[in-house]
Amino acid sequence: MAKQLPYHVIQEIFTRFRDAEAEPKGELNHTNAYTLVVAVALSAQATDVGVNKATETLFQIADTPQKMLDLGEEKLIDHIKTIGLYRNKAKNVMKLSRILVEDYGGEVPSSRAALVSLPGVGRKTANVVLNMWWKHPAQAVDTHIFRVGNRSGICPGKDVDAVERAIEDHIPVEFQHHAHHWLILHGRYKCKARKPGCPTCIIKDLCAFEEKTE
Repeated sequence: MAKQLPYHVIQEIFTRFRDAEAEPKGELNHTNAYTLVVAVALSAQATDVGVNKATETLFQIADTPQKMLDLGEEKLIDHIKTIGLYRNKAKNVMKLSRILVEDYGGEVPSSRAALVSLPGVGRKTANVVLNMWWKHPAQAVDTHIFRVGNRSGICPGKDVDAVERAIEDHIPVEFQHHAHHWLILHGRYKCKARKPGCPTCIIKDLCAFEEKTE
């Protein structure tokens, strides 16, 4: 784990991220808050590409909690059976859809506490929804962010909660909204787990990673 980088270095890192891509986007396809919740819940231990393929036709016919209930669990399974843990995920989607209909008038709540109370929705999923749909500066720490944060010194921490706090505590507020997207994309496409692309990395000179590749 690298030491926490100083403020001015982090500011320069995120300035470069912003200059390279001012409006980074999440890669899960969705049409509203509900389909975003479902897509993120389905993405656990699965790739965004795989989830997008599975939900392409699903969201055309079931883009609200009530439509999902009308579709039924078995037909939902037919759509998502290419995704890992699909049976358990299907059960959770049906349960959360029923709760949304019965307790929230079919609307997705915009509080973290309400979101994490839904079956299959943890803190990371809730933070993704809060950030992407309601533009709240919530930080969804996945394996990419955990790796980048600790390698680089941008937001080191022993667990995901510590990394989340480090992002909130150390990254300047003007970068908070897009911070987790910049870090995810950097980890997914540049700072990869097995062979990071250090030679062409835009923050190579600022990163604290001691085992940079040549």
